[in-house]
Amino acid sequence: MRIHFIAIGGAIMHSLAIELKKNGHIITGSDDIIYNPAKSNLLKNKILPNYIGWKESILNDRVDLVILGMHAKIDNPELIRAQKLNIPILSFPEYIYNYSAKKKRIVIAGSHGKTTITSMILHVLNDNDIDTDYLLGAKISSLPNLVKLTKSDSIIIEGDEYLSSPIDQRPKFMHYKPDILVVSGVSWDHVNVYPTFHSYKNSFKEILNSVTQNQGVIYYCKDDVFLSDFLNHNKYAQSYSAQSYKIHHETVYTTFDQKEIPLKIFGYHNLQNLEAAKLICLELGVSESSFYASIQKFSGANNRLTLIKKYKKTCSVYRDFAHSPSKALATINAVKDLFPHRYLIACFELNTFSSLNRDFLPNYFNSFKNADEVWIYIDTDKKIKSQDIIDEKTIHSSINHNNITVLKNKHELKTILSCFVPNENNLLMMSSGNFSGLKIVDYLH
Repeated sequence: MRIHFIAIGGAIMHSLAIELKKNGHIITGSDDIIYNPAKSNLLKNKILPNYIGWKESILNDRVDLVILGMHAKIDNPELIRAQKLNIPILSFPEYIYNYSAKKKRIVIAGSHGKTTITSMILHVLNDNDIDTDYLLGAKISSLPNLVKLTKSDSIIIEGDEYLSSPIDQRPKFMHYKPDILVVSGVSWDHVNVYPTFHSYKNSFKEILNSVTQNQGVIYYCKDDVFLSDFLNHNKYAQSYSAQSYKIHHETVYTTFDQKEIPLKIFGYHNLQNLEAAKLICLELGVSESSFYASIQKFSGANNRLTLIKKYKKTCSVYRDFAHSPSKALATINAVKDLFPHRYLIACFELNTFSSLNRDFLPNYFNSFKNADEVWIYIDTDKKIKSQDIIDEKTIHSSINHNNITVLKNKHELKTILSCFVPNENNLLMMSSGNFSGLKIVDYLH
């Protein structure tokens, strides 16, 4: 098939384009901006657009299918041209479902942890030579691409609740029709799409009800109040929770078969994620002993509590994708749990639509309570979706902490990083963005 990608630069979009080219399709694409690693990956696979922007003339009656990314606007000239030519247009979740309709579909959903759970499952399956297709949200070292589509009879899909495309306002995960669904937790996010927590929870109720109606299997985190209440009497649902663990010499140990299993991951939320991953691996034929033998080698997905710098034994600097209140709280608690006696500085970038929303910001009220010091970074030099820049007074009144520093541009962030002194302390850098493109380690001594 000749397949054209509108907004090819996204993480999943460019990964899907690469996989489909490997499967023999003729691929073209376009975007108004393409960052690395997408740019270098597309170039390596000889499908990097030779222009930046949109060119409606690239669409003609020889194109068999358009895959439309969420980054495109509804008035995109290529989209309009495709509609006029009656070329079939799919969002990537629609394409993934069509491809996998006859496979066992395992979907990992939730407001947090879905990338880590999916990564854990794929790491264990890969380590045990069990083949599966997959769609993953962040790279892990053992896998070459975020998407794999083969003749395997199963697929592991990281399914999020955001909209599918500009012309398809359904949550992505509703397309996948899971045979097995994992939900890690439900904490309000994406306020530009879900203006109330009630509307946000309704999207999860919809997918939970659809799995129940199809007599599928649901695994959910027992600690989540909404999920426990909603699924309490659902005969298709089974809860999971973190096993007990201990920390010795800055390493987390869990227990299996009366043996202590050392882990490279840490944090209570990651022990919850481990249990969800184990349930799916057992479903796919991995024994419990093989699971623990493999999972102790798992070091995490990119930018998920990743150690980016270590100063002997006195200080560690971590980078995490955390961007919502629940994620920031869980990440801070994880670092404090592993290093209870070290002073913790938590740096958080206000980057998403939700975090830059004045009405939503108070949801972070207790997210930073276990940090000793908080840096809030907001790039006032960057125009953020026509939103007003949030002032320091609003930040201080919204976040329950008495030691907050507000950083308002790249220069201030560079300066405070350069002045950071490692001395029985930790620095935790949290953002779903990229701190205005700064390479954090370049500014640390």
